[in-house]
Amino acid sequence: MRSYSLSSISQVEMALRYYATGDNMKTIGDTLGFHKSSVSRSIKDVSQALVDISPNFIKWPSRDQKVDIKRGFYTIAGFPAVIGAVDCTHVRIIAPSEYESTYVNRKGFHSINTQAICDHEGRFLNIVAKWPGSNHDSFIFRESNIGAYLEAHHRGLDVDGLLLGDSGYACSRYLLTPFLRPNTEAQMRYNDAHTRTRTVIERCFGWLKRRFMALHGEIKCKPDRVAKIIAACAVLHNIALDRRERMDDAFCDQDVLADGDVNEAVQPLNNNIRQFIVDNYF
Repeated sequence: MRSYSLSSISQVEMALRYYATGDNMKTIGDTLGFHKSSVSRSIKDVSQALVDISPNFIKWPSRDQKVDIKRGFYTIAGFPAVIGAVDCTHVRIIAPSEYESTYVNRKGFHSINTQAICDHEGRFLNIVAKWPGSNHDSFIFRESNIGAYLEAHHRGLDVDGLLLGDSGYACSRYLLTPFLRPNTEAQMRYNDAHTRTRTVIERCFGWLKRRFMALHGEIKCKPDRVAKIIAACAVLHNIALDRRERMDDAFCDQDVLADGDVNEAVQPLNNNIRQFIVDNYF
């Protein structure tokens, strides 16, 4: 085993191999000729480096970019003013020593519940990777910086557009959800277009977990390190899209773990916005 100081290239090679394969650190070390402690340290350092530069690659769109994103989403199913689809995915982790029960999700395994918002091409615009698996999607959104920002600063459909989320979220003036009990054909058409448009986030999670198999299995690290690994992979995902390195949808069978809860909170103003979309587009 090599014991001299690790080069940057060696550290990146070990980290990328781990992200891509999810192999245990001893196997990676044996393959590349390093001790597993060197592999562990490299994954930690490279993940932190990618997190540090994440604002350069995962960022909220500018006003001009929103125009292009709205156009892209509209071509999917005719749903107007959409700038992003929001959802959560669970990344399996080994049972942590602290607050173990809070990490158990609805399917009974330990996880980090990771929220993401993506554009029409599956590019991450925002990601929150820190919450234990027992936390609901709607709670994570309410507690997120992007949720607080939209609540305080959203300027309407024409300027800031809309997010689409499933029925686990509360319908708001900036996040539209499906009708739980559609009672007109127009509402049914709205729901169909909403579903077809929103599936881009599910494909995005599928691409992420197939490209970076470490996120597809169980990560045997402490939660804070797992959070950085997830964020690092999201940065690399966006870099891959920028380089036009796309994946076949056939490999994106993301098993979305639904929250199980249905959020029926719809304020009158928000209901008016949703109905306006129905009346004018469906």
